[in-house]
Amino acid sequence: MNRDTVDWRGYFAAVPTPFNEDGSLALDLLRELLEFYVGQGLHGVLINGTTGEWFSQSAQERRLVAETAIDAIGGRIPVLIGCTDYTADLVIAHARHAFDAGAAGVTSTPPPYSKPFDDEIVAFYEDIAAGVPDVPLMIYNWVHGTSVEIGTGLAERLVEIDTVVAFKDSTPNAEQFYASSRAVNDRVRVFGPYMTAKGYEQLRAHGGDGTIGGGSLWGRPDPEFWEAHWRGDEETPLAHARRTEELFPRLWLPGGWAGRHGHYASELKALMQLLGQPGGTVRRPRLPITDPAALQEMQAILREAGLLSARV
Repeated sequence: MNRDTVDWRGYFAAVPTPFNEDGSLALDLLRELLEFYVGQGLHGVLINGTTGEWFSQSAQERRLVAETAIDAIGGRIPVLIGCTDYTADLVIAHARHAFDAGAAGVTSTPPPYSKPFDDEIVAFYEDIAAGVPDVPLMIYNWVHGTSVEIGTGLAERLVEIDTVVAFKDSTPNAEQFYASSRAVNDRVRVFGPYMTAKGYEQLRAHGGDGTIGGGSLWGRPDPEFWEAHWRGDEETPLAHARRTEELFPRLWLPGGWAGRHGHYASELKALMQLLGQPGGTVRRPRLPITDPAALQEMQAILREAGLLSARV
């Protein structure tokens, strides 16, 4: 397998898993949310990633969420399933279920908590590839969740594994991302922070495939960034990159791992509620944002960005 095995490109939402206030899964809201994303023209979705709060779900719940998403999308856009877990055998079990259920592919970070060395990370992904040799695999670099960094040299080793077709790089080090993208995007699909002014410059000069962002606050403008780029319109993507760069630092801490008013998923779901997007609430250990002052501040930020009318 290689980058040509799959057609993944453009803007994918890392889908927040909706929960009810009692902590139960809100699968009806998940279906509504996925319908919203399809209606906005998103190019794909990632289920049960970091934003999907996979860590607070049981194995049975993770599989139910995956099955629900795959059914709701109905083949209209690619569905990738996050299969991150502590051992390769657990990832393999999640991946086998996801692919047999109809997923386009799967993704996993290195194993959390254990802080593996580079050789151990390579062996981990080699074991996954051997366990599900027919399943396209996206490597996911998530430093904040794993305490290890997939740098450029390690990325070059990992993309040589047979089933690896894509690399999702969520490093807080933008320059490292650009170096990694240049080094491996001839062999695998690369998803990362191209939707900035500097990122777009790198995209135009060296290529790249897409961005997987937490949900989609903007809606249609997120996939339009990529479609404009593909048709050779440079002004539209750059304008969107600039307004995103203006908005996001007001909402998220540097590196995108947390919001300024709560954890990343907590802030995202609060923002989605303000925007009228179906998202439910978070599940413990995440806590919802309930402080009225914080909610009013977020509402004002959205209004100033043009995402809310003055009447809201």
